[in-house]
Amino acid sequence: MLEEAEEIGRRVRRARLRLGMPQADLASALGKSQGWVSKMERGQIEIDRVGLLNLIAAELHVHPNDLIGRPYTSSPAENQWQVSASSIMRELRRYDLAPVFEGAPRPSGQLWREMSRLHRLRDTAANVAILRVLPDVLREARALAEVADGHEREEAYAVYAVACKFAHTAAHALGHPELIAMAAERATWSARLSGDAVLPAVADWMRVWDMWATADWADSLALSDRALAAVQDGYDRGDPLAVRAWGSLQLRAAVSAARGNHSAEAEDRIGHAREAADRMGEYQGPPVYDRHSLTFSAGNVHIHAISVALETGDQTKALAINRRSGPELVTALPNSRQGHHHMDLSRAWLWDGNRDRALVELETAERIAPQLVRNHPIARSTLRSIVYAERAGTREQLRRMSDRFHLDG
Repeated sequence: MLEEAEEIGRRVRRARLRLGMPQADLASALGKSQGWVSKMERGQIEIDRVGLLNLIAAELHVHPNDLIGRPYTSSPAENQWQVSASSIMRELRRYDLAPVFEGAPRPSGQLWREMSRLHRLRDTAANVAILRVLPDVLREARALAEVADGHEREEAYAVYAVACKFAHTAAHALGHPELIAMAAERATWSARLSGDAVLPAVADWMRVWDMWATADWADSLALSDRALAAVQDGYDRGDPLAVRAWGSLQLRAAVSAARGNHSAEAEDRIGHAREAADRMGEYQGPPVYDRHSLTFSAGNVHIHAISVALETGDQTKALAINRRSGPELVTALPNSRQGHHHMDLSRAWLWDGNRDRALVELETAERIAPQLVRNHPIARSTLRSIVYAERAGTREQLRRMSDRFHLDG
């Protein structure tokens, strides 16, 4: 893993030279110095922000995974998820063909119970387990859409769309760009057939995430706003599912704005999301099933505010936000979100010069969501930075001790 930064640098250099691009041109596009690019290509500087990684990849016209070597090398047993991913891809490719399904598909009510199970797996960041379940779920949902009519047929398409969303999330976490793209396309297709007024906006929420890979910050904001407009009436009425989607889209827009260096807009979006969380807290009525599986709450707004601060390079603000809020906001979140949060805190403490706290937070993130954290490029970058700094510190300590012992004399 210590050689990973050097290999990333070599991949950047190869991609740059393939385009005939001078270091100075890449530096100018990134808003960095040529010296910074030179050090990065030699593995002496970590790419420690997702937005920066995506921008480099976009300027070099490659996918970010091509630069960081994702999916990461692991054991044969840990690579078995790719078999499931291939099965899902096969199902998604034949979306408009007659489904191959023996027997009668279950009614939509039972398929939604499968979605609840996938939601629980998502909350624990068990992405490999999600991929194993999905091929059969997608096949059965399509079979139901084929034989049903009316509302039941629309519900079958809604199940299919949400299953695509689970595939999308797992593929992002594990690093499978082809599945990411196809899952988003199929979710958009099936959402339009579902009769669910909010689901097309949820599909756009997925597409916004995908636009980050190519550093299309302006387009991702435009798409967020279009999706927000689509659910605005429901939000104004206080429809719980519309409020949840509206708030989630504002968080997506906040990250897009932060990565596009629009700090003021990012703060405004966080404020809008906070208003949506307050509206959710004021809701009085029967429990609402989160059929779209959107994790949105005051706690989620809180951890996004920290992420946005880090995307703008302000670790002092990120740590201050964390201090101002009670830990119960975070502990109420699912493991997947808690894992991301502690990864962010690790990065903030590292940038603040406290490697011990950074390591504690990274260990906490790994304990809570091991599969997510071990496959996350920023977690790996943070760990490498800690290790390199410790090695450098140890070397300096030994040099000073050698001087005292006059070992060079």
